[in-house]
Amino acid sequence: MEPDFLTIIALIVSLLVIRVTYVLYWTGRPFKRAPTTSLRTMIVLGSGGHTAEMLSIVNVLQKDKYAPRSYVAALTDNMSLQKAQVYEESLQNHENNVDKKRGGAQFMQIYRSREVGQSYITSIGTTIVAIIHAMWIVLKLRPQVILCNGPGTCIPLCACAYLLKIIGWRWCTTIYIESIARVKKLSLSGFLLYKLPLADQFFVQWPLLQQKFPRSQYAGRVM
Repeated sequence: MEPDFLTIIALIVSLLVIRVTYVLYWTGRPFKRAPTTSLRTMIVLGSGGHTAEMLSIVNVLQKDKYAPRSYVAALTDNMSLQKAQVYEESLQNHENNVDKKRGGAQFMQIYRSREVGQSYITSIGTTIVAIIHAMWIVLKLRPQVILCNGPGTCIPLCACAYLLKIIGWRWCTTIYIESIARVKKLSLSGFLLYKLPLADQFFVQWPLLQQKFPRSQYAGRVM
């Protein structure tokens, strides 16, 4: 009985290793899609200038390709989603906007893993809640692309999307653009996404950062 149990465990571990290797191999490599296919896109917003940068990035996207769009911000961030709503309303009012055929944008809030000044002990519980909430959001919105640029709220969302890749539930491409404020070193969010690695495409806005982190790509300035 025991050998059979060990065989099953070994088989499961082997399959998991094979799957993780497969995901790591394909991370960052483009998947072939029909040119007319639109991509459900999740856009992670954040305070402290992250939202302004992200909306500048969204502004240059092909709106018909990256649609429908969903915006996610921290529960305590009251301004970011308002700015995104104003932006999407301006698109809807544009006479040539094709997004009307793709459905309206969605706006959601997510629990923070840790608030500013919160103790690390109590943050364990809030982190667990944030991860569960992030998984619920990812399963609900089913994004094919995640765009983020530094707010800590992107970590549980990207981690959950990566987990779904590994188990084969859904493939989501994560694109990270480091904030222009980061000249010499990555933000904590960027460092984690780069090292783990959870991002398929990792862009920086300063040549020095690209030299320090060679797997990143220098994208110039987005603002």
